Amino acid sequence: MDIKTATALHRLRLVSLPEALSFPALLIFGSLLSRISDIDFLMMPLGLLHGALFVTYLVLLADVWNRTKWPLKKVAVYFLLALPPFGGLWAHRMLGREEEAGVIAARARREGVVNP
Repeated sequence: MDIKTATALHRLRLVSLPEALSFPALLIFGSLLSRISDIDFLMMPLGLLHGALFVTYLVLLADVWNRTKWPLKKVAVYFLLALPPFGGLWAHRMLGREEEAGVIAARARREGVVNP
């Protein structure tokens, strides 16, 4: 894995965590707050923030897919994990493993170690 691919994978991992937490933390909290009080003005900015994080996640996922040449099935799993609340936490964990495996493989190539 080259440095640009590793960087793209790291960026996707960094965005997956706030994206995973934005739905339950922002939208559900904002919805509850607007129902129990007169604070309705928070829903639009919170929804925009969640939408921006989701779109950023999708753009970074497409970039990683382009660089890593993952199969469509793997990309679909990462896409589907972004849909349910807290699903992105699992994606964050899986991306961490992918990132770690890429670093190990890059070090092995650099040191001339051949995989069996």
